[in-house]
Amino acid sequence: MNLAELRKAVAGARVLVVGDVMLDRYWFGDVERISPEAPVPVARIRKTDERAGGAANVARNIAALGGQAHLLAVIGDDEAGSSLEKLLQTERVTTTLYRDPQIATTVKLRVLARQQQLLRIDFEETPSHDVLASKLDEFRNLLARVDVVILSDYGKGGLLHVREMIAAARHAGKPVLVDPKGDDYAPYRSATLLTPNRSEFRQVAGSWRDEADFTVRAQALREQLDLQALLVTRSEEGMTLFRAQGVAHQPTVAQEVFDVSGAGDTVIGTLGLMLAAGLDLPAAMNWSNRAAGVVVGKLGTAVVHPEELFIEQV
Repeated sequence: MNLAELRKAVAGARVLVVGDVMLDRYWFGDVERISPEAPVPVARIRKTDERAGGAANVARNIAALGGQAHLLAVIGDDEAGSSLEKLLQTERVTTTLYRDPQIATTVKLRVLARQQQLLRIDFEETPSHDVLASKLDEFRNLLARVDVVILSDYGKGGLLHVREMIAAARHAGKPVLVDPKGDDYAPYRSATLLTPNRSEFRQVAGSWRDEADFTVRAQALREQLDLQALLVTRSEEGMTLFRAQGVAHQPTVAQEVFDVSGAGDTVIGTLGLMLAAGLDLPAAMNWSNRAAGVVVGKLGTAVVHPEELFIEQV
């Protein structure tokens, strides 16, 4: 389809995003001296910023490109949770956010000076079992209203019921894309596709000697987990899609790499959106690769806009 047809299809595409959400906070300042109390730099803060992170960043990437994103997640009943909810409202993301009064909303606070990160401070807690069980019921109810499901796992406990979610989505005939975490991928069995990055894949499949060995390990993992496809993002080496039909590779299109934080969110968000718009996997991967090339040129957790992505290729 041409770009006009694609943008129209994207506007009607509906994606449900479920997983660990967080609030990314940035403190920007200057460093002109070392503390007299300890050998550490003193940052004089001049500007602050807040952005939706984790699964929330996946959803905002979908919405930024013109798709319909519905985010289902658990947050704390606190100021950070309210800030996150407001951010998502301004970015056209439909939300179903369960507030757990027993936890604090996950926050990643980054202190930067001269566009270099000095420090990151994390605040996080695991949601309670009762709240997660309620989210699972709502997940099943939402399936009929979406075209594709994305599960974004940041290892914060929000996807405790990932096996049940995958089974419910597959039973409803919805493709399930998973951004995995950890060294055990068994809970993601029977998903449509997994999108580990290079280091995450190595953690599960082990180191490879060459490209042929890499392919053998990837196809073995795909078959072991009963996946339709496995997409490994490989930083400066681009990304590689493994299916029973064969292997497809896309070299990186990044012009300048400024910040890779959140790039995986852009990849899986764009991939899910394009599948929901009716594209096949290789074509969806192509657009995801282009989107990743744009977003790594931005500072911090960022999104790609239609005017940056939907341009004619020379």
